[in-house]
Amino acid sequence: MSGKVAVVVGGGSGMGAAAARKLAGNGFEVAVLSSSGKGEALGKSLGGIGVTGSNQSNEDLARLIDLTMARWGRIDVLVNGAGHGPKSPLLELTDAQWISGMDIYLMNVVRAVRLVTPVMEKQKDGAIINISSAWAVEPSAMFPVSGVFRAGLAAFTKLYADQYGASNVRMNNVLPGWIDSLPAKEERRQSVPLQRYGTSEEVAATIAFLASDDGAYITGQNIRIDGGLMRSL
Repeated sequence: MSGKVAVVVGGGSGMGAAAARKLAGNGFEVAVLSSSGKGEALGKSLGGIGVTGSNQSNEDLARLIDLTMARWGRIDVLVNGAGHGPKSPLLELTDAQWISGMDIYLMNVVRAVRLVTPVMEKQKDGAIINISSAWAVEPSAMFPVSGVFRAGLAAFTKLYADQYGASNVRMNNVLPGWIDSLPAKEERRQSVPLQRYGTSEEVAATIAFLASDDGAYITGQNIRIDGGLMRSL
């Protein structure tokens, strides 16, 4: 794995941070962006690059990519995390809340992918993994904005996989259910067939698999990491 480079957007804590640590442990050089400053500290602690900025800013993302290319000259993997969007009863959500949700759950991916795809196309190699949500496939009133725009992300991912597969550039989504980065509630734990919350490290392990040569024939997919929570086939 020596010489390969991973960019993790939204990697300050939780699943994004776990993914950065896992990829670094697998031999990737890593560049990490988050708005909190934790991603900057993590990237540097892993011997790589850390940037404090927002995945809602084209300028911040461009700074991250430019620094990565200046240091290593390539990008093999992009991991896109997201923050938490607005939640309200469906018809009480304002126009501004819907637009904010699109920025957080869909455009966060589109912005970063615009910048990274030309690099991966030139290399004829690349893997993009988006951290989505199990509720993208079974929308829930608990997360209406997330459900709508992450379903849109699934469509975007299919379109992207179709267009860039010939360049050996892949995109997949991971769909976590109740993960330990969320507040622990007994009724949620009991709703899961495996009777427990998942861990950020388990999500990171799936991301690392999709980023590896072992996952090289997987693209355009939504892969659930939910302990069996979702019932649809």
